[in-house]
Amino acid sequence: MSALRWTTLMLLSLGYAVALTYGQLSLPAAVTVGLLTMAGICVSHFNHRAVNTFGHLLFIALAIGLASHWLPGFLNARAIAAVRFSPDAAPFSMFLNLDKSLIGFWIVLACPWLIYRASVARSAAVTASTFVVTTCVCMATAATLGILAWTPKWPEQSGIWILNNLLLVTLTEELLFRGYIQGGLARLFKRLPYHDVLAIALASVVFGLAHLGAGWQWVLLAGIAGVGYGIAYRLGGLTAAVLTHFGLNLVHFSLFTYPMFNR
Repeated sequence: MSALRWTTLMLLSLGYAVALTYGQLSLPAAVTVGLLTMAGICVSHFNHRAVNTFGHLLFIALAIGLASHWLPGFLNARAIAAVRFSPDAAPFSMFLNLDKSLIGFWIVLACPWLIYRASVARSAAVTASTFVVTTCVCMATAATLGILAWTPKWPEQSGIWILNNLLLVTLTEELLFRGYIQGGLARLFKRLPYHDVLAIALASVVFGLAHLGAGWQWVLLAGIAGVGYGIAYRLGGLTAAVLTHFGLNLVHFSLFTYPMFNR
């Protein structure tokens, strides 16, 4: 087992042991963990196509349930409760989602070959360019759509927001949408011309649709952002994608209406 997988397994075990100790997990969560383990074994320990396909389909079904918080047993703590970060902003609540983070852990443990890593210098250069371009395009588009405006601030909840957004939101989403979906599609379409472009486009569409509950504006913005994150992943690896994504989110949080105007 690689150092990355050992580290991930240790962090997973430690984190969820603490969560269990503090009553943030209940027995039904063990069923989900067991099913994820089954899916991982099917994907990583068998060469039969039908078994592999079953493992991936089971993971996708569980990932949808985990991301939507439909599966029982996870008592996610609310860290921010209906706070308005500016007078014209919609109330914002934030939970420490123990369920959603399992998606990222599963990908690292079951599909480590999907996690593309570039050199530090290349990753830094790609991050710098994709962060600036993606952030400028997305923030300008959002302002044009009339859903946010320039509102510099640094709320007292900034510290917990940063930790949650980086570790439980951005990292998990980039492992899923760029590592698993984009990386998987690129492998699937590798015999086709422009397979990387196609993979970026399709992963961005899926990422946009994942924000459908917030309205069509957020589908559009997430789709645009997904293209930037996808390019960062393709050229600079997972680190570049995570830092580009987190950087855009941090700019949105600290410099613009967050999460959007109150309607």
